[in-house]
Amino acid sequence: MGMSVGPAAEEDQVNSTINTTPLVDVMLVLLIIFLITIPVVTKTIELELPVISNEATQTKPENIIIAVDKDGKIYWNDLLVSPETLLERMKAAAVQVPQPEVHIRGDQQARYEFIGRVVATAQRGGIMKVGFITDPELRGGN
Repeated sequence: MGMSVGPAAEEDQVNSTINTTPLVDVMLVLLIIFLITIPVVTKTIELELPVISNEATQTKPENIIIAVDKDGKIYWNDLLVSPETLLERMKAAAVQVPQPEVHIRGDQQARYEFIGRVVATAQRGGIMKVGFITDPELRGGN
């Protein structure tokens, strides 16, 4: 009866090659999955989307321009007003026929709170159309 304690002679060599068969199998399975799912993803409901153009605001004499500077001061058509006076003027403008639009020009450095107060005042005053005027030349916060 013989017994072998050490490795056999053919097992002494180290196999340094990488077995790529499992990798190829996985890649083929992924390729098949992508080929099946891509046509499903690209199908969408056909819609006729509206075409828009960026039109400059037409300034009408009845438009009201509200400016808010970086310190929170409110200007009604270049006249400094208090928040109470602003509400009174908004209520008076809301009953005009046709109702004027309110355009808010907020300083870039102004806190959102200041602009939000003006919007809330316009809502309380009954103004239906409130818009914001921006500088089209400024892009990306420049």
